[in-house]
Amino acid sequence: MTPAARLAAAAEILDRILADEPAEKALTAWARRSRFAGSGDRAAIRDLVFDAMRCKRSFAALGGAMTGRGLMLGLLRQEGRDPATLLTGEGHALPPLTEDEAAAGRIPASGAEACDIPDWLWPQFTQSLGDRSEAVAAVLQTRGPVMLRVNLRKTTVDKAQASLAAEGITTLADDIASTALRVTEGARQVARSQAYLEGLIELQDGSSQAIVDELHLPEHGNILDFCAGGGGKSLAMAARAGARLFAHDAEPARMKDLPARAARAGVTVTQLDRSELSRAAPFALLLCDAPCSGAGAWRRAPEGKWALTPSRLAELTQIQDTILAQAAPLVAPEGVLAYATCSVLTTENEARAEAFLATHPDWRMQSSRRWDPGPSGDGFYLAQFRRR
Repeated sequence: MTPAARLAAAAEILDRILADEPAEKALTAWARRSRFAGSGDRAAIRDLVFDAMRCKRSFAALGGAMTGRGLMLGLLRQEGRDPATLLTGEGHALPPLTEDEAAAGRIPASGAEACDIPDWLWPQFTQSLGDRSEAVAAVLQTRGPVMLRVNLRKTTVDKAQASLAAEGITTLADDIASTALRVTEGARQVARSQAYLEGLIELQDGSSQAIVDELHLPEHGNILDFCAGGGGKSLAMAARAGARLFAHDAEPARMKDLPARAARAGVTVTQLDRSELSRAAPFALLLCDAPCSGAGAWRRAPEGKWALTPSRLAELTQIQDTILAQAAPLVAPEGVLAYATCSVLTTENEARAEAFLATHPDWRMQSSRRWDPGPSGDGFYLAQFRRR
């Protein structure tokens, strides 16, 4: 496909997304209808779609319309490219610009529009981040890095890099975490590499790895990943801890791939359903990577930014409080309860930690830390509580 045809395909898919079709469904449906498109075409179109979703408000302003075509116009103008060179109407290209379209478009208004944040959320966003607000928003408008975690149970950072390099995948050791590698070339080959298939490395965000670095992993007793999801942090902890690792999720289907991933990594992670939690307790360390807005990781899942509402955010904070209250009794005396989110919003982070301490006087704050979205990882928050 030509660049112009890819642009037209992205505009078509974006129109479906703007009509409330989930992005993955719209992309998959287009690919099934377009068997002529190769893997390179599909990847390029996906990049165009997600670039537009990250910058939906600012691109619509630049392009003059909140449509798939308008977003692609905004993307071209943002990049300083002349739309007339790609909107030719020839072959599978979009039709040429009309006079109205050529005259339309404006510089996005400063603040929420230019930063691609919903208007209702902008006050909370700026209150949470202060003078870092615009810089963090700018990071969320870009593509995230491809980060790998080296499995220390099977190899070292140097050996993992050498194995990847032999297959044409170039990486740099990244100081965000002791196990982190940032892929600089060959990212699309990672999942087919021997290093990945043999469990030497795992795809994992740098800040997620940094959280595991920050945890005080016990050598004895039990560790529970209470909101395990796909199990990335379970695997990262299991690769380094002497203690037994357990994983639980309120929706067990999220953990369906965990047994195969654990086998590949050479570690043991035992899944627990709700009825088994009290029998496996107490836990020397319990990690709650709680459901959240995902505001620190919106560059990877930009749909979440536009789908979030005030009522949903309020619901999430109630869920977070409930999870902490449910988890606390499962922790051993002198044990650690860790609370994490991939959010940059104070209401989901420090405010929840303060609310927990206010209702649980037998606990104290041991440490807390934030990671802003950056070149090596997404935005995360971690608080560690210890029983008095």
